[in-house]
Amino acid sequence: MVHTGIGNIGHLLIIISFITSLMAAFGYFKATNNNEVGKSPWISFSRAAFIFHGLSVVGVVVTLYIIIYNNYFEYHYAWSHASKNLPPYYMIASFWEGQEGSFMLWLFWNALLGFIIIKTNRKWEAPVMTVFAVVQAFLASMILGVVIGDLKIGSSPFLLLREVLNDPIFLINPDFIPADGTGLNPLLQNYWMVIHPPMTFLGFACSLIPFSYCIAGLWTGRVKEWIRPALPWTIFGTMILGTAIIMGGYWAYETLNFGGYWNWDPVENAVYVPWLIMVASIHTMITFKKSATALKTSIILVITSFILILYSTFLTRSGILGNASVHSFTDLGLSGQLLIYLMFFLIISIIFAVRVWKQIPSSEKEASTYSREFWVFIGALTLSLMAFQVLIPTSFPVFNKIIELFGGISTLAQPANQIEFYSNSQVWFAIAVALLSGTGQFFFWKKMDKEKLIASLTFPVLISLLLSAVIFIVAKIYDPVYILVLVAGMYSIVANTKILLELLKSKSFKLVGGSVAHIGIAMMLIGIMFSEGYSEAISRNTLLISKEWTDDQNQTNIPLFLNEPSFMDKYEITYRNELMKVYDIPGYVKKSNLNNTEDPYYKVVKQDIVVDGKTYAQAGDTVYLQSPENFYYQTDYKDLETGKEFTLYPRIQVNPQMGDVISPDIKKLWGRDIYSYVSVKPNFEEDIEWGEKQEIEVKAGQRFFINDYVADFNGLERVERMSFATLGPDDVAVRANITVYAEDNEKYLAQPIFIIQNGQVGKQPDVIKEIASKISVESINPDAGSVTLGLNTTQKDFIIMKALEKPHINVLWIGTLVMIAGFIIAVRRRYVEFMQMRDKGVE
Repeated sequence: MVHTGIGNIGHLLIIISFITSLMAAFGYFKATNNNEVGKSPWISFSRAAFIFHGLSVVGVVVTLYIIIYNNYFEYHYAWSHASKNLPPYYMIASFWEGQEGSFMLWLFWNALLGFIIIKTNRKWEAPVMTVFAVVQAFLASMILGVVIGDLKIGSSPFLLLREVLNDPIFLINPDFIPADGTGLNPLLQNYWMVIHPPMTFLGFACSLIPFSYCIAGLWTGRVKEWIRPALPWTIFGTMILGTAIIMGGYWAYETLNFGGYWNWDPVENAVYVPWLIMVASIHTMITFKKSATALKTSIILVITSFILILYSTFLTRSGILGNASVHSFTDLGLSGQLLIYLMFFLIISIIFAVRVWKQIPSSEKEASTYSREFWVFIGALTLSLMAFQVLIPTSFPVFNKIIELFGGISTLAQPANQIEFYSNSQVWFAIAVALLSGTGQFFFWKKMDKEKLIASLTFPVLISLLLSAVIFIVAKIYDPVYILVLVAGMYSIVANTKILLELLKSKSFKLVGGSVAHIGIAMMLIGIMFSEGYSEAISRNTLLISKEWTDDQNQTNIPLFLNEPSFMDKYEITYRNELMKVYDIPGYVKKSNLNNTEDPYYKVVKQDIVVDGKTYAQAGDTVYLQSPENFYYQTDYKDLETGKEFTLYPRIQVNPQMGDVISPDIKKLWGRDIYSYVSVKPNFEEDIEWGEKQEIEVKAGQRFFINDYVADFNGLERVERMSFATLGPDDVAVRANITVYAEDNEKYLAQPIFIIQNGQVGKQPDVIKEIASKISVESINPDAGSVTLGLNTTQKDFIIMKALEKPHINVLWIGTLVMIAGFIIAVRRRYVEFMQMRDKGVE
């Protein structure tokens, strides 16, 4: 049965959310022009409209999730992003995998934040919520899914499959419903993908609040007053978006195999750029609150950060990046709508700013080199240049399109080696930021002159140089650029620690947020320098693995044969087995112990699965695999210096949407990470060349040899069902049961099948890669009570693995936590300050 009712409800709720957002925008606009506050008529009307809007958005979210959770695959969105085999937490992730779901998530966060603004700041409610409601109208239009002639407004997540796919099946049966959906991209089936996108869109939503206050201030003539209520939200939004960026980086680090956590992908850049501008805006806004300068700069930065958020949305979802990014969505025909969205707010912002620009106060006195204002301006300028150095090359596809629209030809291309291109430039900006964050703190808290500056900086400079020198010697750092990075980072840590201790000594606990955040950022810089600059391949190899590989690839990948120890740096490493993850069974299960069924999510156990003395499945049981596309490769490490042992399970994911995805496994040690992944895993069943078949006749209970391994033939048993053939009433299939004894007291069960179907003989060999053998039943000899087995052997199963040592990467992750802690302290301080002033009637 096609569940059209719930889809109709969802679509109706989208229309209601769109209309009520327009109503709220109009009402708040009228209230602003009438200077209405509190319970005035237009305020009450607008507030009710926005509450209805927010509730309808929640209703849309709930409706779509019901469709996904209940596997209503008659809906295109559910069919495209969900499947019956997804656990509940990945069903949540499938909600925002598609464009429509991500717009809905953004709408939801905006609505929630709008409720908070209505509740906490009645004096600014009308102008701020006017901007909020207009933004919500634009976002709601992105999922409206209305077609008027040739004009398409939005893309609805509530379209039926038959309305999207032009498939003949719907001509035959309009009520056809697929048995299952295509499912969530296996690459995204990761716990970080459950929390990273919501955090990112919360960061996007938070950028709307300072922007709305800024526009409200320019609109109503309160060009200075908007800073106070906007500042805590600016800090909060920067913290949230920064945390989301870090989460995405950590997901990439443990899921992808490019060896790091940041790839300078265009979509990564599109989020990183506005975050830098948001950081700059925090500093200029704080400066204005302290000295009534930098107001114009704050206005420009706050507006720019929001416009860049919209621009990043355009880049990601318009399809304009094409093949330049693995993250970007394909165009759903919404690029024109996204462009209108972007240009509308850009033009409106410019109009409001230009209209009152001359009225905005600014200091006409030239800032002294020893003033707080000078150093904050230099810092904000550095962050802005840092952002635009990334933004301009990332925007080359946009530039090409613009030139083409005017009849020109442009071939601007993304950097061939984007990691090297961006990193080589960004490192100098990062050094400058570290130096400024250390020096600027002294100006921020004290009035300075030349003598005071020298006195204040002498101790941090000497200590940071001393500590850096010790690290140079111990860590053997000789690269001049890395030396500068380390000195700048250490200087920032020492200088900010000095300020931190002085604040703690004076019991100014609420003022320490900035120092703590700066210490965290400096630690991140040092951690990045070590983990990326001194990342070293420990899988050194002198053999030629492939003529198609570069010298570096041949020299940094090592072949590992099954159960044969090899040596890698100070480790003995042994490849043990190819494994799979079975639901409700701890650890992993050998792939060779699982027979296929018609459904890839279900396997039949060949031998009992026993873990820690407990039997979780018996031979013949059917077990469930949530992710049958994932294969894990057990590699045992032994430290030859300490004798300590550990095991890693790097993964290869057979991903139909993206090809085979190689994921590392990481051993986290205190001073370094061992980061290893399987570069190549030959398909043992398909890619291996087998030797000449040897035939041997055996009887039940007889012992024989397979490839020098002892084996017992345990007899034949009849098979009623098979995954590769359908048996008729006159067909016969039997399975041989052969136990093979291998190294380390391991036993393997081979079960080749012999079938007679429609008078034809068929054979299904069984491949036991652990003993490099393929066994088949060639014939059955009833008179002799024996069977003839065919034995093929080959080289041992092997993998080609790369392992990296990433020193001091923990400094990076600890630094991120310290930075976030600093932001939290600063948010609390600014919000408490705002609430106190609000309660006094000053907003």
